[in-house]
Amino acid sequence: MFDRNRQWWLLGALSGVLGLTVLGETIVGVALLTIRNDLGMTQLASHWVVNAYLLTFTCFVALGGRLGDKLGHGRVFQAGSALFALASLAAGLAPSGGFLIAATAVQGIGAATIFPASMAMVTASFSKEKHGTAFGLQTTVGGVFMSSGPLIGGLFSQVFSWRWIFLINLPIVLAIAFVVLATWRPSDQEIKRARERFDVTGFLTLFVGLVALVVFLMQGSDWGWTSPAVLGMLVFGIVLMVVFVAVELRRPDPLIELDLLSIRTFTGGTISFFVFQFNKIVIFVFLAMFFQEKLGRSPVAAGLAVMVAILPTLVTSLITGRMTDRLGARVPLIFGYAINGLAVVLIGLLSVFDNYWLMLPPLIVWGATLPPSSIPARQALMGAVPRDKHGQASGINLTIQMLGGTIGMALCGSILAATGSYQLVFLITGCLILATIAVIWSMVERD
Repeated sequence: MFDRNRQWWLLGALSGVLGLTVLGETIVGVALLTIRNDLGMTQLASHWVVNAYLLTFTCFVALGGRLGDKLGHGRVFQAGSALFALASLAAGLAPSGGFLIAATAVQGIGAATIFPASMAMVTASFSKEKHGTAFGLQTTVGGVFMSSGPLIGGLFSQVFSWRWIFLINLPIVLAIAFVVLATWRPSDQEIKRARERFDVTGFLTLFVGLVALVVFLMQGSDWGWTSPAVLGMLVFGIVLMVVFVAVELRRPDPLIELDLLSIRTFTGGTISFFVFQFNKIVIFVFLAMFFQEKLGRSPVAAGLAVMVAILPTLVTSLITGRMTDRLGARVPLIFGYAINGLAVVLIGLLSVFDNYWLMLPPLIVWGATLPPSSIPARQALMGAVPRDKHGQASGINLTIQMLGGTIGMALCGSILAATGSYQLVFLITGCLILATIAVIWSMVERD
């Protein structure tokens, strides 16, 4: 490691953070059926293994971005890495389904701390002209993790033990933390406003409100959509979210600076990430379950299909980064969402034939268009806000992005429980992706 290549070492390590988060999505989804059977969990309870992680990530990521702005991104990154590693160890040793859900919830808190710090550190380490290339390389490394996740998850759950899908995080986290510690050089302005009070009221209303809404979506089909408990969760969640917005708009130092949403490019990019995460959860979890439950395929076969679909991202992410640097964000984003949405609709239409091989071509097209559906939006929204707000901006973006995965998991889980139709899940998702094109056209790079 030398000064001339320090930023590239740092980028490689921070790309591993992105890899860990997407690895958690792809590796767990394939193993859910095995985990459910081994720990004696119900179908709905097994969905909470994924959604507990997504929910805490969603609720805590804004706090993670805020902590980075206040206390220094490097310091917060190391603390979050330690928490993520310990939670992964606890999940790997979980004796019961409830313990596993709790461990993945803590794991989500660790991920919510390190992810916004990593985004801010990459942005600070490269000039604006190289942001597209940097984020493209970061997505490529993340793609390696993402593409290997389904197959590794299938192998571990079928040949060894599903517990290794969590324990494998330990050596990766240790290696990343070491490289970041050796290469990160904080600026003089990084540690600031350390004595400001945290927005405890805003955090609590956001956390409790989102939990109530997710419980409403997840448990509605089980408890009954018209039951007092379910309706009460809906009303309680809506009221708390209204209170949260009112509190944030009045505070001089809010947890989430909602004024940033007045920047149209930032808001448009963030909305696209909500749909992007919704989309990924449906494929990584529900398509993997479809292959196993409806087609009778093994976890390895299900994981192999998703892995093959993601492999093209190793090439398309680099192409997308360079294309975004030349053309801007809007054109690549519209292209990515159009092709991606059509691929998901086709997956839904072909699912009625119960043919494993017939679904692979649109699945590969879907995977190839993931980078143009994400990299341009990341560059656009981070470039649209002031440098000293990068931590806050990444926190807001990731909160809404992970909320997309949380809502996607809860809503599609309820649709599946109520109708038993995987096809309906895929078709609704594809139409949502295509509808997002209008948002991108009207908002991204329109400031």
